Amino acid sequence: MKKAFLFPGQGSQFIGMGKELADQFVTARDVFLEVDDALGEPLSNLMFNGDIQELTLTKNAQPAIMAVSIAVIRVMLSSGLDLKSINLFAGHSLGEYSALCASGVISLRDTAIILRKRGLAMQKAVPEGEGSMIAVIGMNSQFVNEQITLCKCDRELIQVANDNDPSQVVVSGEKKEIQKFSDFLREEKAKRIINLPVSAPFHSPLMQPAALVMEAELNRVNFSKPIVPIIQNVDLSILETTEGLVDRLVKQICGTVRWRESLIKMVEESSVNTFFEIGPGKVLAGTVKRTIPQSKAFSVGVSTQIEDAMEIINE
Repeated sequence: MKKAFLFPGQGSQFIGMGKELADQFVTARDVFLEVDDALGEPLSNLMFNGDIQELTLTKNAQPAIMAVSIAVIRVMLSSGLDLKSINLFAGHSLGEYSALCASGVISLRDTAIILRKRGLAMQKAVPEGEGSMIAVIGMNSQFVNEQITLCKCDRELIQVANDNDPSQVVVSGEKKEIQKFSDFLREEKAKRIINLPVSAPFHSPLMQPAALVMEAELNRVNFSKPIVPIIQNVDLSILETTEGLVDRLVKQICGTVRWRESLIKMVEESSVNTFFEIGPGKVLAGTVKRTIPQSKAFSVGVSTQIEDAMEIINE
């Protein structure tokens, strides 16, 4: 059995996430306390008992989701997990930072601070209300890209943000261009178009100001060699050293999250057949099932799921 850990991105947050782990495991509680200390505020209180609109703010959601993922990892490690028994890691957008932290590339404290700054930079890059994102259901990324060309949209203002699976693609960009493209797709009989409740056009060329901020921030960070190789979003390269890491993380801000291709690469080139989504939600497990139906995918976010995952891993 070849195994991969997947780390979720923004959109997986919910009030109460991580609380059960913190209540049951000191190792998990310590993660949340360390993140709170790094940020200088009680993010964990917002996560456990707060307001969903405040948690969904990019500056909060990014470090919060990462904290839950690392809490799950720490509990699994305390239960006997050998990280080197996992063949590959991959993270969806901000989840790539969770993967880097879990693999020992970046410290937990630095990851929390970086994600807070990343969230703020992405939010500030485009004035509120000027950007938009849509999920296109029932069309693959190649077809959506062809439609962007046929629509005569401005490629400097709109692009595929997330290639999630064969039937779900997210498009991001300037609000008027997104509306123009949505209208065009409806005429082309798109199965479904969903306006996403986001505060900025993530993974689009409009994020360039945030990319510049992140380049400066990432160059201040100390990186270590990964314990587990990580597939990177922007070019599908497998990170086994830290060479080129900053460049790819900077490009990721404006670049397409090539998630579907990442899953296929793990199966075809590394023979992965069992995936574990580490953290809140079950979005990524769903993408696995739609992209590689023959593979197994498990969501691991609470204690019972950790127990089940450890049994499977130790088989």
